[in-house]
Order: sequence, then structure tokens, then C-alpha cells
Amino acid sequence: MLNFLLTGSLLGLSSGFAPGPLLALVISETLQHDIRAGFKIALAPVITDLPIVILTLFILVKLSGFHNVLGIISCMGGFFVFYLGCQGIRTKGIELNSQEIVPNSWTKGIIANVLNPHPYLFWFGVGAPTVARAMDHGIFAPFAFIGSFYVLLVGSKIVIALLVGKSRSFLAGNVYVYTMRLLGLLLCVLAITLFYDGLKLLGIL
Repeated sequence: MLNFLLTGSLLGLSSGFAPGPLLALVISETLQHDIRAGFKIALAPVITDLPIVILTLFILVKLSGFHNVLGIISCMGGFFVFYLGCQGIRTKGIELNSQEIVPNSWTKGIIANVLNPHPYLFWFGVGAPTVARAMDHGIFAPFAFIGSFYVLLVGSKIVIALLVGKSRSFLAGNVYVYTMRLLGLLLCVLAITLFYDGLKLLGIL
């Protein structure tokens, strides 16, 4: 179970800190209103991701007997995680200019996350297959993965809202840049394990 807890934590942290539509909304709401407004946007994935999680798990259950298909999905997930890892390694910081940020509401935050392709790609290629593997290790392992992922995903965006509210230079500073690069390296290592699992399911290894 510890393995799934650590995997969920790593994916949650890297997704939470990575630049994207939801992070932009967290920053814009914090800058234009207050930290509490940023908190509200940070909580959007808890609401919007539930149907995605249920749908992808349903599809994976139906495909549970098709090892070749699951192997391809796992390899696709590996490519996606490797892509995220490379993005993290190339991070150079985020320059903030509040004059260029368009005001966004809580509703727009939810819509932005629903229309963002990353949650769909993540849950179909990475999240759901990981939950399926976790089920083989007992009832608590899937909850450990999902719980740690969302606690760190939402928590990291809340931390960013706090830090941006205190100092606008944080996202352009070395702490953020080196944190993202370290997370990027760890994601690349995780991608290798997903490739390995996929190749095993395909019967190549």
C-alpha cells in the first residue's frame, strides 16, 4: 500500500505544481481577489474529476480480461507521464503580470478543468490502471492512491495560492523551478515502471 501512497503523492504534487489552466486560474483569482478565492479554484478537481474517475474505472473493469489492450494503455500512460516529467525538467518559472490576467469565477474554474484534456488522459492512461493494480493489494490500496493524489493535488495548489498571495516572485524563483525539475525527474522514473508494466501485459517481458 505504501507504494501506491507514494505514487499518488508524487503524481498529485507534480500535477498540482505544474503550469496549466487550473493553476493559472488559482493565480489569477488570488492576485485579483484574495487567497480564499484561489482556494476555491484549487478545489475544482475534487468536483470535476469524479465522473472521469468513475467512467475510466468502468472502462478498465470491462477490459480487465484483455491484457494486450491494458498493456497498450499502460504504455500510453508511461508516455504521458514521461511527457509531464520532461515538462517539469524544462521548467523555467512563471512570470506574473496581473494586468494581463482576466478575472475568472468559481464556475469558470470548474469549466476550465472539465475542458482540460489532462485529467482525461491522466485517469485513462495512468490513474485507472494504477487503481486496478491497487485492487489486487487489498481494499485500502486504491483509497491510498486516490486519497494521496487529491490531497497533494489540491494541497499544492492551495500552497501556491498562499505563496503567491504573500509574494508574487515565488513562481519565478529557484525554489519553484528546482522543485518542478526534481518532480520531473521522479515522474520520468515512474514512467519507466509504467512502460515495464505495459510490456509485461503485452507479453514482451
